[in-house]
Amino acid sequence: MPRKPRITTPDGRTTLSEELSRRGFLTGAGLALGAATTAVTTPTAEAAMGKGPDALAVSRDGTYQTVPLAKDMIRLGVMQTRVRPVDAASPEKGRRENLDHMLKLIANAQEWNPPSDILFFHEFPITGFSYDWDRKDILRLSIELPGPETEALGVAARKYGCYIVFGSYVRDKDWPDHVLSITTIVGPDGRILDKHWKVRNIMGVFRIGQAPIELMTSTIYNNLDRYIEMYGADAVIPVTRTPVGNISTGAMQREPELFRAMALKGAEILLRTATGSFIPADIQATAVTNRVYTAVCNNAVSPGNQFFEEPGGSGGSAVYDPSGNPIAMARNEFEQLVAANIPIKAFRATHKPPDFAWELYAPVYAQHVRKYPPNKFAGKLPADLREAGRLLNDPKNVNW
Repeated sequence: MPRKPRITTPDGRTTLSEELSRRGFLTGAGLALGAATTAVTTPTAEAAMGKGPDALAVSRDGTYQTVPLAKDMIRLGVMQTRVRPVDAASPEKGRRENLDHMLKLIANAQEWNPPSDILFFHEFPITGFSYDWDRKDILRLSIELPGPETEALGVAARKYGCYIVFGSYVRDKDWPDHVLSITTIVGPDGRILDKHWKVRNIMGVFRIGQAPIELMTSTIYNNLDRYIEMYGADAVIPVTRTPVGNISTGAMQREPELFRAMALKGAEILLRTATGSFIPADIQATAVTNRVYTAVCNNAVSPGNQFFEEPGGSGGSAVYDPSGNPIAMARNEFEQLVAANIPIKAFRATHKPPDFAWELYAPVYAQHVRKYPPNKFAGKLPADLREAGRLLNDPKNVNW
């Protein structure tokens, strides 16, 4: 195992994550190996697919790594579908029914509409989601990668020659007892091309009654040092380079710095999931401030979940162009395909990563101490949302 570089922070802590922050943003180390018009033979960001490089794929000359495009124009299909929680005590039947529903909708999207090159589902089309589940429940109902679900989706991807992108709770033998939320990219050859961990949970906003709760997902951030040791520093901000464009995914809200970092590494298409509501301006701002195509996939009205079936936080799936203009939007809150054509060749010919006056902001970022430090799930894993709320908001575990 390589020695981990460390520095001392203003509050006296030393972590690998702090060193990466300084390397990646203050000094610009880890240069890209290719250019926007120059193909590379091997993608550098293969998050959680094995040990990757520690050198960050960030360029100093306005270029970024790519693989050759398969076509000039691609079609992105956003699959606004239901969220239907499985029975945590006996999840097999529910998972199979949810998977069958996905496969039926994939066939509908590809056979009754102009076929899409990318079909993008939301965060929980297979397992569903419930605030009532504890850690044991989720570990019981999670899927494995690969597994029968990805095998079935792989058959569909091969049949229709498309990429299928979907989120799910995942069980991983390398992370026993950890609840993982992973967005998987299945390629047109039917195999898993990449797996993007959820990078960070939104924190400090959820409550049940008067009690704070927190998500118990093991994100990259709350296991940062071990994640880097296992998968390499470049995998922290994932970019998957494909013949239909450079793809990054994110199940996070209110995290503009994350999507800016993805754009700096060459992301051209940002695929963002939302479960139960989001702020459209957040998605639109991601597109316009980073000059990239950005899509959001939210759930449709979902009978059988723990909430009222009234639309509430459902619907709103959309695709925005690099100027922030909506080029496709859901017509209502019900299940539907939201599809947009993206002129990826023309876009790439003139696209550059975002430029900004980092020298103005670097001193503030360097001095700022995060309220919630990283690596908080490196030790104790909370049993449920309430225990996660107590653990992560304990005065001993926050900086302010």
